[in-house]
Amino acid sequence: MKSSMPTTDAAVLAELGARMAHLRLQRNLTQEQLAREAGVSKRTVIRLENGESSQFTNLIRVVRALGLLGNLDAFVPPPLPSPLAQLRLHAKERRRASGESKKRGPSSKPATAEWTWGDESPKSRGAPKDETRDEPRGQP
Repeated sequence: MKSSMPTTDAAVLAELGARMAHLRLQRNLTQEQLAREAGVSKRTVIRLENGESSQFTNLIRVVRALGLLGNLDAFVPPPLPSPLAQLRLHAKERRRASGESKKRGPSSKPATAEWTWGDESPKSRGAPKDETRDEPRGQP
C-alpha cells in the first residue's frame, strides 16, 4: 500500500479489495469462479472486493485461491528468535572440523621406529647403505 494512503480501517479495506479485484480480473476469473475455487460464497467475494468487513478466514481462502498465500510473510513477517536465543543457537554451531581423531589405539601405531634428527643409520632410511661406491648413484 502507498505510504500516502490514509490509514483508516475503511481505506485499508477498500485498497485491499481493489487490489484483489484487479488480480482476479488479470487472471480472467469471474467472482463466481473465484468464490468456488476459494470455497466461499460469491457474496463474500463481492464484500471483500468492495472493502466491506468479512471474516479473516474468508480473506485467507480468497488469498489462497489467488495464489498469494506466500505473500503473507511480507504482510506479517515470521517472528525472529530473541537475541539470547540467537546466541544459544550460534554457540552450538561448529566453527572448525576436527579432522582425524588424535586418539590412537595400540594397533594404529606404525611398525617402524620414528626418525629423529641426527639419526643417519641405514636402518632409519629404509635402504641399505652402499659403502663400496663413493660417487652418487646414476653416474658411472
